[in-house]
Amino acid sequence: MNKVDELAKMIDHSILHPAFTDEDLKRECEVAVKYNVASVCVKPYAVKQAAEYIKGSDVVNCCVIGFPHGNSSTKVKLFETEQACIDGATEIDMVVNIGKVLGNDWNFVETEIEAINNVCKKHGALLKVIFENDYYRGRDDLKIKLCEICTRVGVAWAKTSTGYGFVKGPDGKYSYDGATEHDLKLMHEHSGPNVQIKAAGGVRTLNDLLRVKELGCTRCGATATIAMLEEAKKRFN
Repeated sequence: MNKVDELAKMIDHSILHPAFTDEDLKRECEVAVKYNVASVCVKPYAVKQAAEYIKGSDVVNCCVIGFPHGNSSTKVKLFETEQACIDGATEIDMVVNIGKVLGNDWNFVETEIEAINNVCKKHGALLKVIFENDYYRGRDDLKIKLCEICTRVGVAWAKTSTGYGFVKGPDGKYSYDGATEHDLKLMHEHSGPNVQIKAAGGVRTLNDLLRVKELGCTRCGATATIAMLEEAKKRFN
């Protein structure tokens, strides 16, 4: 595998913007197939259609669960996961219950992750657990605890962010850090050897992609797939 292909297989091509239409879904799935990325990451209702668009390619069908705030009940998340797998998803990106993490209700958090992972296993799917680290600024202890849970449960990936975790500050303005170098190092250090790390949020350039790879990430959520891989072709071919 050459350098460009290797980088392409790090990318989960994100098709998650709330304003995306069916036409946008088709176009972005075609982009994913053209560049032979790792996966398309789509909303639950789009899994069946995405499966048709990527059929015959090496691109995997990935679905988000409890997206983007993680607030659905566990039963609803389990139903979403089951249905997504039935519809053709072979990877699942679930959002943890952020309030339960902040409230230190670790039994709830771990039980939910384990239950969803069990559904994934039943269908031969892989689970990525989205922490949404922007809500835990200055609370590395919470991120570490989530890494430990992911390791115990045996999920496939720990993931930094949804890409939509905007935090309202005291001035009323919203800000977003996404996949920071600090968090990627922390998550890599505190996750077991069988838990991979996915960077999501703010990885927009080839240099960004190369940097998260250097930090040990095996996947990266991205919308700037074309720009990154076209630049990679110029640089490495």
